[in-house]
Amino acid sequence: MTDPVPLIHGARLDQEAVEPEHGRPHELIDPATGAAWATLTYGGEPEARRAVDSAAAALTPWAQVSGPGRAAVLRAVAAELRTEAVIDEFARLITRETGKRIAEARGEVGLSATFFEWFADTVSGRASQVWSHVPGLRHEVSSRALGVVAVLTPWNFPASIPARKIAPALAAGCTVVFKPSEVAPASGLYLAEIIDRHVPRGTVSTVVGEPAAISDIWLADRRVRGLTFTGSTRVGRILAAATAPRFTRSVLELGGNAPFVVLDDADLDDAVEVLMVAKYRNNGQSCIAANQVWAPARLADDLADRFRRSSEKLVIGDPTDESTTLGPLALASDPERIGVLIDSAGGDTWRTDVALPPAGHFIRPAVSVRPARDSALVTEEIFGPAVSVLGYDSLDEVLESVADGPYGLGGYVVGPQQRATEVARKLDVGIVGVNTGSPNTPQVPFAGLKDSGLGVEGSHLGLEAFLAPQTVAVGQ
Repeated sequence: MTDPVPLIHGARLDQEAVEPEHGRPHELIDPATGAAWATLTYGGEPEARRAVDSAAAALTPWAQVSGPGRAAVLRAVAAELRTEAVIDEFARLITRETGKRIAEARGEVGLSATFFEWFADTVSGRASQVWSHVPGLRHEVSSRALGVVAVLTPWNFPASIPARKIAPALAAGCTVVFKPSEVAPASGLYLAEIIDRHVPRGTVSTVVGEPAAISDIWLADRRVRGLTFTGSTRVGRILAAATAPRFTRSVLELGGNAPFVVLDDADLDDAVEVLMVAKYRNNGQSCIAANQVWAPARLADDLADRFRRSSEKLVIGDPTDESTTLGPLALASDPERIGVLIDSAGGDTWRTDVALPPAGHFIRPAVSVRPARDSALVTEEIFGPAVSVLGYDSLDEVLESVADGPYGLGGYVVGPQQRATEVARKLDVGIVGVNTGSPNTPQVPFAGLKDSGLGVEGSHLGLEAFLAPQTVAVGQ
């Protein structure tokens, strides 16, 4: 006899799980097995409207809490996220929804706590300023909460990306209407439940459901003064069009196609070590994952062969098993989608010769050496364990290709530190890892260029996104 499938309500309103009025059931699939493990009822228009009403009612009281008072709340959220019981339960939930390896899932929970801690520290250090630049005038400059903020997040980092957005919004004194991805909704609801235990009633309202059914309601409401979204460039354009009529302040972290540049004097083994992290983090499902590997033409085959040998040592399997080093893809359709990208790219293609589990959304890592430069494998975001290796004759060729491309989120350069850093500064992207596959951290700005988005997350600038400055000029 099998265990009953849990039923999850797709809304948390006024600090309680709410059964949606007209919600249809949606099966949650374990990527490691392909089997349903829970059923979630979608929220819709009634829950979306109630969410805004609650957030609007809670805005003034929450905004009037002092910066240190809000910081104390954020630190309480972080403290709960760092408890052993929450780390274990949350990590297993993330793994079950997304296929993320359990060690990475634990790390994501810790990273989520760091966001709450960082923005608690950041808001604690803020103060109003008085400027005297004009004789006879005193300029008093202060910041107030922007207002209700809509937070729309993806499935690939279902804890840390919401934390990266919700923490600064709350720190600024904003209230939040939150829609986690329908692919990994239980993780978002779990985070919302933790936050609810520490914030006043109505401060965070959470609804899961069809994206348009929820976001259309929120973005049409004048009380929603801010939007922060992470997802595809295609959806980012839709949201930008929806917010344009009211000039809603937006932070959009969109698609990427990260170049990985190997210099001609780089140690190839070191390059492969960095590439293994930059490519296979989160099973390749990262917006700053290495997609295009650029190597000197004379070294491209050697680099690709070394990368192949390292990739064939990966252990593909159950992401809850500590020995697994590459798990399944979150979406059932992605193995076929990535297979098409590889098959249509041309070039010298190989797939690792490793056994796959009999069920689940698994795929063998693949590389295409010297594929067609205009193939989708090269020009589009892959979001999985596949990569292209391109040979270059001069670094100018690489820099021009990156500058001419539509994306500008992340990139990597490997080689002697000084020269690699000089090349990194020339890359037309927002964040670059030099001899590291993990360039991002909550304390630094994270921002894309071109079709990779607008606005900044992380650092003190991530807080500024949710603050509205006011200057009062006082005659003396």
